[in-house]
Amino acid sequence: MNDFKTIFFFDLDGTLLTDDKTISDATRTALLEYVLDGNHVAVCTGRGLDNVIDVSGKLGLDFPGTYLICFNGGIIYECDTKKVISRIGIPLKYIPGLFELASEHSIHCHTYASDHMITPDEGEEMKYYNRIIQRPLVVTQDIAGNLTEDPCKVIAIELHDADKLERFKQAVDEKYGDVFTTCYSNPYYLEIYMKESGKGSAVKRLAEYLDVPISNTYAAGDEMNDISMIEAAGCGIAMINASDEVKAHADVITKTDNNRDGLAELIRSAI
Repeated sequence: MNDFKTIFFFDLDGTLLTDDKTISDATRTALLEYVLDGNHVAVCTGRGLDNVIDVSGKLGLDFPGTYLICFNGGIIYECDTKKVISRIGIPLKYIPGLFELASEHSIHCHTYASDHMITPDEGEEMKYYNRIIQRPLVVTQDIAGNLTEDPCKVIAIELHDADKLERFKQAVDEKYGDVFTTCYSNPYYLEIYMKESGKGSAVKRLAEYLDVPISNTYAAGDEMNDISMIEAAGCGIAMINASDEVKAHADVITKTDNNRDGLAELIRSAI
């Protein structure tokens, strides 16, 4: 194993995973070779920790030296020790006002406890989201009262009217712009989390924790919430299936998409 260490940060959906939420043998093999060479991998996603632990185990991504970055940088989890090494949550005092604002705009919102989600409604948007995440759900109007710790993020969902979701984003930015980052993770999902959080912040925090220079980091993604980590890393990578806006922030664009081992060549080149 080399003494020269690097960290490769990967988004899941649309990046490391294919559209059917699997990982190809070629990409998994490239990751294993990268790890065996003495490097670290970090899954960096908007998903919750319990879901990412499950997904990583089922897909065989639980390599030695792997880290899980969840809730868009809100949690950094060390797989080897099974410990959370960093956590940035939204103070509970902000939760009632945020959900009231969502109600005023008729926008679905939910947030996350350690092993379940919490929402004031379980309508179309919640069902759409949970078809993939498949997590227990508590439905209540008292969101803050059902949380025992600061949640790492809130997500707003609108499946039919992008302008309506954008109006809600603008309202959140106007009221809480000095507190929250608002960022789309796809056209239907608006992620809301603390300014101190974010995937780019997590890249810097994990690199510092592992004593790895930022110049020795790579980050690959495809959506708007990946831009901060693409910019923060020493080498920022956009998938060819990413939007033009995401590609504009990258140093490298993959030759093929997430369904055709777009990352495998770049992972091997980082060894």
